[in-house]
Amino acid sequence: MLKKERYQEFVKYFSTHSPDAQTELNYSNPFELLVAVILSAQCTDKRINQVTPALFERFPDALSLAASDSDEVFTYIRSVSYPNNKAKHLVGMAQKLITEFDGIVPEKVEELVKLPGVGRKTANVISSVVYNNPAMAVDTHVFRVSNRLGLTSRATTPLAVEKQLVKYLPKETIAIAHHWLILHGRYICLARRPKCEECPITYFCQYFEKNYKAKQIKD
Repeated sequence: MLKKERYQEFVKYFSTHSPDAQTELNYSNPFELLVAVILSAQCTDKRINQVTPALFERFPDALSLAASDSDEVFTYIRSVSYPNNKAKHLVGMAQKLITEFDGIVPEKVEELVKLPGVGRKTANVISSVVYNNPAMAVDTHVFRVSNRLGLTSRATTPLAVEKQLVKYLPKETIAIAHHWLILHGRYICLARRPKCEECPITYFCQYFEKNYKAKQIKD
């Protein structure tokens, strides 16, 4: 199957079966999503959703968070991965949000990455989820699944994966395709033991074609 056909099948399947895919992080405004995404680095959304209610109650906006310090923030996020660094990043992010962006979460990736704790992946999440821009955030799930499906080829870095996905996906699907790939990687296309026997899209999956069809022929 040609790459173009794989993209067509990918969009066709998920737009039909998962037209409303969205982040599993709980939030009620752009500021809360930004905080949650920063915290979610190398941590599960489930854990972040357990931590953020109390955190958001204490720090409902950038102003309150900017007025705090990393020691206090740490007490709310001690159970997440790398809590010390993330506490410092959150306070620094809030302070810069106040001084440079009037407390408003910016829309452009180039502005978002200026905030402490915000890399390109986080910036793309905010740009796509909050502002519905055609931005593709590449985390471990997106990286793995896009490669296995055959949507990317010889893409060895997150940026290379991002560029290929943005190039071949229809512009209007880029923002939601990020969620399609993440959710498929989280529940079906697992890193160590992908659930190929349960997967509904093996008919256009390059990984399945190489590892299962070849085995069936050999057997």
